Amino acid sequence: MARMILLGVGTGVPDIDRENTHMVWDGPGGPLLIDAGGSTYQRLLRAGIDPQTLRGIVLTHSHADHINGLPVLLFSLYLAGRRDPLPIYGLEPTLNLVQNVLVAFNLEGYAASADWKPLTAGAILPLDNDWTLYTALTDHSRPCLALRFANAASGRALVYSADTAPCPAVSDLAHGAAILIHEATTPEPLVGHTSPRQAGEVAARANADRLVLVHFSPHWTMPEAEALEETRASGFRGQAEIGREFQVLEV
Repeated sequence: MARMILLGVGTGVPDIDRENTHMVWDGPGGPLLIDAGGSTYQRLLRAGIDPQTLRGIVLTHSHADHINGLPVLLFSLYLAGRRDPLPIYGLEPTLNLVQNVLVAFNLEGYAASADWKPLTAGAILPLDNDWTLYTALTDHSRPCLALRFANAASGRALVYSADTAPCPAVSDLAHGAAILIHEATTPEPLVGHTSPRQAGEVAARANADRLVLVHFSPHWTMPEAEALEETRASGFRGQAEIGREFQVLEV
């Protein structure tokens, strides 16, 4: 079974029912945490994932809402008994900033050790059982990676845009995806981010089957019904929905 579990689906400003956007790949090669926003250790437990079984973390970029939970996660993992190094993947500027954050926290050795794994844009990570993780550079204010989890045997794929304005690299990465998890932060086009209508346009160009909007807020973006209407107005004719906390997306 291959699935992505949404641990948080909100914007940089959480709502009462939406934590900062992050998720966990619970499939071949996993569990693999994608970003660490907020109360990640507890959210993994609530999702039915033992945090001690994590096989790695992929950090899409270094903005605070995507890394703020990492120091406490490493702290909690150590206190709960983890001694094996935890691979942490990301672009070199992302990893450099995160390492400085950990120094500032001064965890005094009470943290699971990190095995830093720098990635370049376009890097490919083999997982297990014919699954591969592909990456592409997004259009954001800081270097940021979009992710594609693809199965060679079935051809099925799940893609996460991460933070981005619409760009060819992400559209190409999402081509033919069974599920496209795409950010929808702003009501109108904005540098570095995507509106619900633009997310629909990306999904339509990519010929994706299903679009799930994250990094979304009914307060900061627009009401949910309006966001779904915007995706329909974009020309996307697949299944469109608003991502939910702890939603399970099976590929």
